[in-house]
Amino acid sequence: MKKIYTANDLIEAHIVLDLLENAYIPARLFNVYAQGGAGEIPFTQTYPEVWVIRDLDFERGQKLITAYEQTPVETATCICPNCHEENPYHFQLCWQCNHGLEVVKENL
Repeated sequence: MKKIYTANDLIEAHIVLDLLENAYIPARLFNVYAQGGAGEIPFTQTYPEVWVIRDLDFERGQKLITAYEQTPVETATCICPNCHEENPYHFQLCWQCNHGLEVVKENL
């Protein structure tokens, strides 16, 4: 078993764990409850860690994680034609009024 990733928080650790498991790379998550011990133990030892179970999956897992880390973050927004509220571009419905945003995206 090898440590493949140290996450900043549990959400990030679960994203990486799911990414690996979707690629049929068995992995385990460690330090799930260690963040409660911050202050009692060094904070660097409380970060969640993802470990691959089979050493032969390590390189393939690293490639997947590198691709994940290099994926650009989408920050574009669109304006709802109904209530003029700003919404993230990937939303299909306005979070304020539930109006469909598909028409707005086609016009951009």
